Amino acid sequence: MPDLTVLVEKVGPAVVNIRTVEKIQARRNPVYEMDENFQEYLFRFFGVPRPDSSQAQPQQKEQIRRGLGSGFIITPNGYVLTNHHVIDNADEVFVRLTDNREFKAKVIGSDKRTDVALLKIDGDALPYLKTGKSANIKAGEWVLAIGSPFALENTVTAGIVSAKARDTGDYLPLIQTDVAVNPGNSGGPLINMAGEAIGINSQIYSRSGGYMGISFAIPIDEALRVTEQLKKNGKVTRGQIGIQVGEITDETATALNLPNKQGVLVVRVEGGSAAEKAGLEAGDIILKFNDQTIDKISELPRLVGDTSPGTTVRLSVWRKGKTISLPVTVSTMNAETRAAGSSGKDNGKGMDMSSRVLGLTVADLDADQKKHYGIKQGVLVTVSENPAAASGIRKGDIILRINNTDVASRSDFQRLVSKVDRKKVVVLLRLRNNMISYVTVWPVGSK
Repeated sequence: MPDLTVLVEKVGPAVVNIRTVEKIQARRNPVYEMDENFQEYLFRFFGVPRPDSSQAQPQQKEQIRRGLGSGFIITPNGYVLTNHHVIDNADEVFVRLTDNREFKAKVIGSDKRTDVALLKIDGDALPYLKTGKSANIKAGEWVLAIGSPFALENTVTAGIVSAKARDTGDYLPLIQTDVAVNPGNSGGPLINMAGEAIGINSQIYSRSGGYMGISFAIPIDEALRVTEQLKKNGKVTRGQIGIQVGEITDETATALNLPNKQGVLVVRVEGGSAAEKAGLEAGDIILKFNDQTIDKISELPRLVGDTSPGTTVRLSVWRKGKTISLPVTVSTMNAETRAAGSSGKDNGKGMDMSSRVLGLTVADLDADQKKHYGIKQGVLVTVSENPAAASGIRKGDIILRINNTDVASRSDFQRLVSKVDRKKVVVLLRLRNNMISYVTVWPVGSK
């Protein structure tokens, strides 16, 4: 077991306690807001004192809420890193050092998506932590945390890195450790054996509210990237192209002859977005972003988000059995995305080949329906039975494509179904609740 005493003595003074204050105006006495007749009624029947009209209405009192967290100094002139959730909604932030000096801090900026906040205190020659490279860490290496769990200041805990890129964050892959982290540790440093900060302790996995052997830290490489924008602009600006994405299953990738079983599915393209202007379509599979292969669904949003708005990138896209290249100019990320439901009319008639082979009965869509759904082709599912029902297809879904061929009409759908190889899985491109996904269906008699 490593001896951490020298290391703790070296880095401990740079770890700080963070106290926040939120001021809330107390409500005025409601009696002062009432009609005089009603005031008289309350006095006579309930003994509520009449307000003295000769005196001014009492001043509102302030209630003060206090929060506690941790942080660490990263420069000798007083820049401090912590979590966004530690200082969120605070009216005042105070930083206390291990020598009991306390400073009122200025919030330079904070970023909710990465849970990173940057503070500044006035001071010179302050103790500070050097930052390492979180990209260089390895599972199994020793790390320690210093913070204020349950307001117990300067508490030291130690453990190892359990995994270096756990996909639990929105825009960041987090460092997983078995270091004991509890409420109050948030914002404190994760430190390697060289005495360098390699992460910001941020989250725990727990069913009880307390530590259960799994904790997470924000990689310092990503935190510093965010910090630079906070220093410069007070906020973080991210890119977007205006799509929502989903995963590609191995079965779907095989059925579509997708090379290397990689990429992410475009399930929706927002109207007027950069993606729509570039010609990206729902049902496309994005294989690469500027020559960087997309292997996991979490990778694309991070790559797009890290791209400066106005930058033109090139997407490698798999569409209908072919790879195409699309240039897309990244725009500025919006705060909210728009969602919409779906509805449709049942105008299907009778049994057909698609019902016998896939268990589906479909109907044509009229012009108004296509406009409502924002599509150019497709058919409406009016009846879904096995095997389609067993694969999750249901009444009201819209089928846009069979394997790699667009479906233009009900008769077109029947023709395509009649030609499928009943020994192979059929891939349907489905629209449901304004979201697109691939669904695999094994024809009747195939298994």
